[in-house]
Amino acid sequence: MPAPTHGAVVVGVGSSAEDLQLVRTAAGEAAAHDRPLHLLHAFNWAAALQSFSVSGPRAAAEELLEQAGRVAAEAAPAVPVTDEIVEGDPIEALVRASDSAFLLAVGDGGMSGCPDCVPADAPSVQLAARAGCPVLVARIEAPPQGPLLVGFDGSESSRATLAYAFDCAEGRGSRLLAIRVTERSDGDDGLLDEAVARYGARHPRVAVECHTICGDPGAVLVEQSRSAQVALVGARGDEPLRGMLGAVSQTLLYHSPAPVIVVRGLDPDDEDGP
Repeated sequence: MPAPTHGAVVVGVGSSAEDLQLVRTAAGEAAAHDRPLHLLHAFNWAAALQSFSVSGPRAAAEELLEQAGRVAAEAAPAVPVTDEIVEGDPIEALVRASDSAFLLAVGDGGMSGCPDCVPADAPSVQLAARAGCPVLVARIEAPPQGPLLVGFDGSESSRATLAYAFDCAEGRGSRLLAIRVTERSDGDDGLLDEAVARYGARHPRVAVECHTICGDPGAVLVEQSRSAQVALVGARGDEPLRGMLGAVSQTLLYHSPAPVIVVRGLDPDDEDGP
């Protein structure tokens, strides 16, 4: 029997108000991509056994998922919702779920408010590095209703990211801003235009704007992300191995005010997605 996360947008559910806002965001993504939503809560049995009754913490976890389910239904009534309580560490549970998920949605843990004090092992960073599917790292502040921003460097990873960005833009009914950053002012070799024409042919309704800009890739994309509703970037330009993030994806995770989708686990020529 397939896992309940197969092809779903998976969201980790905690007890904070930010987690419930994350559920709303994840429900919107599920609706945009015509995918089910799966609510996942990791239950800490060790903590439960230290309480007067195991049933108390378990009941609280069930109530938490019921509340999250109501929030999801309000945000996207047509989206099918399932939930699951698993035992163990939340990060490990979400990594396992990502192997069959369409998208993993997580909060940034306040990262955008204090980018210089976020440890490298922060949950959102670990998940962006280790997941088997694209990872949406949401922000507390609502983003502007600008374009979807996607970074492109010509690698296979960035081609998969561009293809996924077109899919996201069509699902949201948004325009797409594709940026390639080069070290030389005369570095426009038409590579971005060629890739946009190729993947854009699958999505003729998406309005797209392309720019090749000279500068530092991370700095340019962070600046461009200030007016974007979401920024998409490949996990790593070359050798996108699990457990690794490139410098540009890390820069966007730490410094972009917009939500960031770190794209991994996709084939650039797979039209059906993960």
